[in-house]
Amino acid sequence: MIDIVDPVRCEIEVPISISEAFKLFTEGFNSWWPSDYTWSQESLESISLASCENGRCTEVGPNGFQVDWGRVLKCHPSEKIIFTWQISPNREPQPNPQKASVVEVNFTMINLKTTIVSLVHSGFEKHGEGALAYRESLNSDYGWPFILNKYLEVAKA
Repeated sequence: MIDIVDPVRCEIEVPISISEAFKLFTEGFNSWWPSDYTWSQESLESISLASCENGRCTEVGPNGFQVDWGRVLKCHPSEKIIFTWQISPNREPQPNPQKASVVEVNFTMINLKTTIVSLVHSGFEKHGEGALAYRESLNSDYGWPFILNKYLEVAKA
């Protein structure tokens, strides 16, 4: 049994309203998620994060290839979204939700045109062997901080 692994925590300030920030994170997911961070890579057709409970987190690649990489557990528009992270430490889809970690994203209004987006990725121990290295990878400059920076770039545009 693997010990509890500390969560990854990231926070970013975006220059858009709280409702726009939530909408960009969910409905606009395909516009900012880096294709290098997908199974399909350069042949990615689309990637999505549903904005409803029990909604699918799905990637579509060439020739209709489709894979679910998570499921929305809770969704409170303009407030928070929680979804499973069903991607193994080997960066392969993990169909078993019992072996998934969880990502929680909270949106906090600073003023009408500024929102703080706080992300907590927890439960790495559920990924089994390689969980600690996986956590370190997602906590590195090329993990969640890099990914959220792509989100910020689109929010600024």
